Amino acid sequence: MAGNSDPLSPRAKLAVTAGKAVAAASRAAGRGSGSVIGGKVALKLDPDLLARLAQHLDVVLVSATNGKTTTTRLIAEALRAAGPVVSNALGANMPAGITSALAGGSDAKFGVIEVDEKYLAGVARDTSPKCIALLNLSRDQLDRAAETRMLAENWREGLSGSKAVIVANCDDPLVVWAASSSQNVIWVAAGQMWKDDAWSCPSCGGVMQRPGDDWFCGECGFRRPTPSWALSGDHVLDPHGSAWPIHLQLPGRANKANATSSAAVAAVFGVPPQVGLERMYQVQAVAGRYDVVQFEGRDLRLLLAKNPAGWLETFSLIDPPPTPVILSVNARGADGTDTSWLWDVDYTRLTGHPIFVLGDRKLDLAVRLEVANQHFQVCDNLDQAVQMAPPGRIEVIANYTAFQDLRRRVGN
Repeated sequence: MAGNSDPLSPRAKLAVTAGKAVAAASRAAGRGSGSVIGGKVALKLDPDLLARLAQHLDVVLVSATNGKTTTTRLIAEALRAAGPVVSNALGANMPAGITSALAGGSDAKFGVIEVDEKYLAGVARDTSPKCIALLNLSRDQLDRAAETRMLAENWREGLSGSKAVIVANCDDPLVVWAASSSQNVIWVAAGQMWKDDAWSCPSCGGVMQRPGDDWFCGECGFRRPTPSWALSGDHVLDPHGSAWPIHLQLPGRANKANATSSAAVAAVFGVPPQVGLERMYQVQAVAGRYDVVQFEGRDLRLLLAKNPAGWLETFSLIDPPPTPVILSVNARGADGTDTSWLWDVDYTRLTGHPIFVLGDRKLDLAVRLEVANQHFQVCDNLDQAVQMAPPGRIEVIANYTAFQDLRRRVGN
């Protein structure tokens, strides 16, 4: 293992310097953080740069369809109890963005890295992680991503020879199947609210039986493993049976589940659950998600929901009716251009809320809400929706690029 004092090769140094220069130019031109373009330039100059930057770090990779960015932040906070951390906290989670993030952390001991599901196997090969957290797999970006079982197979093959400790959600059959090829797995009962991507057995295609919180395949015997960590109400149960309280500023059951997986990861590096969980309280918002902002004299809470599983979790944490709700959906490249997923979301959960609809695909969303018998109004922009909304805090739920548009409009 290379020590901290090992200098990068001249080529690697040049790549890092060039990447930072390009990123700075991109920021100056007002084109975002510049981390992706900077990383692309750096990798062009030194294709092995990611591996070189990772060699002196204890690396944790976090991958999932939902919860990656938040869990990455929670793990990073917990591990700061044991040393300096470098992380791609802004969510640029493909190789270029990851390279850019690591290039800024020469003094770090830990690298806590969120990885897009499709790139996990390759990034794991380059960074030799000590630990990999796998949270869930569900349908997302149908035009761009492979269907979920193919992703699970990609993980299963890519991780089969890995020496990493895999921290995996035992309540998601796809994750269990993907992780089962690894030698060293720590199972976490983090729950699974959205079950529509795991009705058939990923191992044999048989029908999955789901009595209570358990699951098993009636045909091949593939079944839920016994967890050593579990979320139980507002507590994390550790492998010794001790219950540790979860104190988060982030709302909802999904974030308690993310905290449970994060505590299990931190423990791999010797950070006790009590210490890790206490440190997670520092996280107030994650890249604008859950922020409450003032706009036009009103309080708006910004919530990101990118796919059916995410929308379901988000509906569970909004204030009760008649709280007004603004929904915004785009279908640009970063969102996936196929909006058929709207039909998988149970919008009847919004009954009683006044609903206001925005975004590039507001008419697709309007048709879906009409079929769900919801009362809604289509608006031209956020300003109009806020003016029309009845009094009280407004819940704003948006998918990826719609969320970025809203953040820019409210100056967040």
